[in-house]
Amino acid sequence: MTVSRFSFENDAGHSLAARLEEPDEMVRAYAVFAHCFTCSKDIAAASRISRALVARGIAVLRFDFTGIGNSEGDFANSNFTSDVADLVAAARHLRATKRAPALLIGHSLGGAAVLAAAAALPEVKAVATLGAPSDPEHVAELFTDVRAEIEATGCAVVKLGGRDFSIKKQFLEDIAEHNLTRSVAELNRALLVMHSPTDTVVGIEHAGKLFGSARHPKSFVSLAGADHLLSDKRDSEYAAQVIAAWADRYLGD
Repeated sequence: MTVSRFSFENDAGHSLAARLEEPDEMVRAYAVFAHCFTCSKDIAAASRISRALVARGIAVLRFDFTGIGNSEGDFANSNFTSDVADLVAAARHLRATKRAPALLIGHSLGGAAVLAAAAALPEVKAVATLGAPSDPEHVAELFTDVRAEIEATGCAVVKLGGRDFSIKKQFLEDIAEHNLTRSVAELNRALLVMHSPTDTVVGIEHAGKLFGSARHPKSFVSLAGADHLLSDKRDSEYAAQVIAAWADRYLGD
């Protein structure tokens, strides 16, 4: 495959670090992959899924959200709305330089973001989620112990994945404003919901709410035995194979 590393500008004027992996032969379609909350484009699951899709002729763009990894901006000033805007900017860059993405893939909160962003991307034909919450506000459960401090002082430092992140009150206010199940009901695209029944970060009930809210065509695949981050190589490669096979029906030739 061919790998390109570059950056593109989001609506706030920040430069976002990106990686595009393309098959050496004909590209069937382009996809955008949205990583999980406080992760990065280089997390193992994102890398493995992208490469497996490339092997099936689907080029994949993955990038770091604002303030994450090698992207500019202050994470403390970002929120779910800005993540959705970053996704739209990534798709816009693909449209201008290659071809508009026909497939969106999102992991965890990134899955919620692709569901919300799809409405602004008319070329998208299919959306796949991995361990996605049915409500962005679910992520607040990761810092329940400091929520009172955030509400009182406007900001608190939270340790996630061994790293410190500043969470502001505006982040809590923003995630409370989004109605993701309504976005899913109005998606009007093919939807694949993938979730592990033993996910201890985002419970399987979230998959049920997303699937129940969506209209057909919709599919559900259980990632039985997988953890939330799909840290086992076999789980992420299985997810990629299923996504590629499922997407065949909707991407065309």
